[in-house]
Amino acid sequence: MTGFPLPAELAARARDLMAGRVEPVPARDAATVVILRPGTGGPEVYLLRRKATMAFAAGAYVFPGGSVDPRDTDQAVAWAGPSPAEWGALFHAGEQVARGLVCAAVRETFEESGVLLAGPGPDSVVADTTGDDWEADRLALIDRSLAFADFLARRGLVLRSDLLKPWAHWITPEIEQRRFDTRFFVAVLPEGQRTRDVGGEADQVVWQRPSRALELAHQGEIFLMPPTYATLGELSAHADVAGVLAAPREIVTIMPRAVEIEGEMRLVTT
Repeated sequence: MTGFPLPAELAARARDLMAGRVEPVPARDAATVVILRPGTGGPEVYLLRRKATMAFAAGAYVFPGGSVDPRDTDQAVAWAGPSPAEWGALFHAGEQVARGLVCAAVRETFEESGVLLAGPGPDSVVADTTGDDWEADRLALIDRSLAFADFLARRGLVLRSDLLKPWAHWITPEIEQRRFDTRFFVAVLPEGQRTRDVGGEADQVVWQRPSRALELAHQGEIFLMPPTYATLGELSAHADVAGVLAAPREIVTIMPRAVEIEGEMRLVTT
């Protein structure tokens, strides 16, 4: 149990938490989606680099995702695929929370990549989301002037929960001031759609093989948060997208914690 050494500020907060001098910040429900596409050397994943000015995970390469908007639990969302109750069973969550997580997964993926896991019917998917009208809706979703349910209803679209695969569940350590209770999903880039270089919280996007992203992290070329690092490691074991989709997954909650090892505060996941 070696873990990651904590910087002085987090080490001090860890000791305050252990001594009961401060209380942990509640974790907000959030969803993250690993978008996959076939590549010449195996599956590729879509990664965004968060702007250096961001309060959380600044400069890190991450998958699209974000917090659940309270309106994401709106039951008016047209839905195809596994029900919120089924998703709740998979993620050990209540039905309302599960509904919000799936809606947030689809909404955040569209906001941060332009990829939309929805279609005119339960067996179809939008072919192209690159027009100016789509861009206007994407920006309205980002600034929360448009609710996701209203966006889908206005366009006559059905959310395709069957295009998502449950992958993992990570909770931000209690030592952090900003905490998220995040469910990880996997989805394949729909045929005909393409990602875009979108603004907002990211300043760079890239398609990369999981093993190559890990190599770059080892070389210090990119920065990965522990959940992203672990997920890329799991994905790198699969030779193709089909292998990822067929992989059995048992969703186990992981919350890294701070421990003191030989006088040094370190973050461990076991």
